[in-house]
Amino acid sequence: MVANDLRQRVRDKSVFIFSLIVPLALMGVLSLVFGGLGEDTVDLKPATVVASADDADQLGSVLLGAVDSLEIMDVTIKRVPAADVRSETKATGADLGIIIPEGFSNAVLTGQAAPVQLVEGNNGSLETSVLITAVKGVLDQFAAGTVTAAAGGLSGLPDQDLAALARQAVDGPQLLTLTEGKAAAEQLSLRGTLVGGQAGLFLMFTVGFGVLGLLAEREQGTLARLRSMPVSGLMIITAKACTGFILGALATTVLLTAGSLLFGVSFGSPLVVAALILSVVTAATSLTFVVARVVRTAEQANAAQSVLAMVLGIAGGAFFPVQGTGFAATLLDLNPIGAFIRGLGISAGGGSLGDVTGPIAVMLAFAAAGLLLSRVLPDRGAQA
Repeated sequence: MVANDLRQRVRDKSVFIFSLIVPLALMGVLSLVFGGLGEDTVDLKPATVVASADDADQLGSVLLGAVDSLEIMDVTIKRVPAADVRSETKATGADLGIIIPEGFSNAVLTGQAAPVQLVEGNNGSLETSVLITAVKGVLDQFAAGTVTAAAGGLSGLPDQDLAALARQAVDGPQLLTLTEGKAAAEQLSLRGTLVGGQAGLFLMFTVGFGVLGLLAEREQGTLARLRSMPVSGLMIITAKACTGFILGALATTVLLTAGSLLFGVSFGSPLVVAALILSVVTAATSLTFVVARVVRTAEQANAAQSVLAMVLGIAGGAFFPVQGTGFAATLLDLNPIGAFIRGLGISAGGGSLGDVTGPIAVMLAFAAAGLLLSRVLPDRGAQA
């Protein structure tokens, strides 16, 4: 019976449309509209800097060299006299102008004031902000030498020792270092949420193709023929459930795999993802049993299935993250699609199978509740 149902669904092109084509198309549209919001990096354009500095000034050359060697963006430095920096910056549309005063190195090494003037370009771009930050970072390091030299002068050190002391402060190793890392926030990126959410949303439609076929056979009269054969009613229902389960598991796997490849997201360990898929498909299949018990026709079942899928999908975060407090937060936590997305976030952050026991428990508890409810509800279709 399962093999026969699967062959019928394969011949029926609607299963491919609603299970694969529509969700993939929707993923693409949502990624184009909202995908840029989830980018962790920004591509910086090449920048031009108009600068004035004495070629013989050592620290001035170090400052311009640090700006020129930025790894995150291409920088072109144009040398002009100090009097022409402002006008040249405005006329050429340069991103930044830098005026390094004469005697800059000597002033830094002897603890004297040495103001460096920065002229922002007309565009006020992100590149300008990055350049200003880089210049300030180098100047802060130079300031350590100035403070050291000033402190040495107040302490009564000879003048000939102040320059060496300041240079040691400027060139010496940093006492504190900062290493950038990425915490496992157990949350998917925006694109990852779109892929996982749409896979969970359309799963609700996919599993319905199996169990809701039971209603179609009841209307067509073929269900009575099946029951006249030496086959128990439980076996018939189990076969329909297996059909929906297999279709749902395959469709969700294909959607997550295609989403990973097309939109550049990763969901972590395949073993963990497989456990999450099987759990959420089980929960979705149990819900179709409830729908099949409370409706009379296949058309009513399709309508009810669509309403439940949209409600659970939106509340679970299939389109955007949803948060609540109090009783609302508890309801959201019991949503199988929300639990599925949370589990994918844990897996994407490097979580193991033991780390996703919470979301899996929620989905399996939802499945158990759905199966129990389907047993106690009256079968309206059989009464019709």
